[in-house]
Amino acid sequence: MLLGDVFSQRSIKLNLEGKTKEAAFTELLELIMVDHPEYDRNELYEAINSRENKMSTGIGSGIAVPHGYCRSISAITGAIGISKAGIDYNSLDHKPVHLMFMLVMGEASQESHLRILNEVFTLVNSEASALMMTAKNIQEVYAMLSRIH
Repeated sequence: MLLGDVFSQRSIKLNLEGKTKEAAFTELLELIMVDHPEYDRNELYEAINSRENKMSTGIGSGIAVPHGYCRSISAITGAIGISKAGIDYNSLDHKPVHLMFMLVMGEASQESHLRILNEVFTLVNSEASALMMTAKNIQEVYAMLSRIH
């Protein structure tokens, strides 16, 4: 599975406006709702927030991967947000987050979820994450996602 199958062009935002992780979560969930209006926004937010309360998903180096499981979802979907200013996130390295990969999935998707997380980590450990931060348009970001598998 390619990351381009999980994230659509409509689920990428180059300029997150929120200054807090909660505000960024809301922005990214709105993007997910564009592709999946049948999802329950409150359930998605609660799943993401519940996971975040267990341990920060700010993995360091300006990257966060907020994620959560929802009973009403059968597949894996997500949204990507880029913040030039940075978001106060309580990251493991105590630095602001500039690149967020939000994932929501059904409980039956756990095995696929691990593969997707591995693909995200492959991407952020390459030059692609820096290129995403300087992308001029959504198509550039999406093209990078479509190459990682």
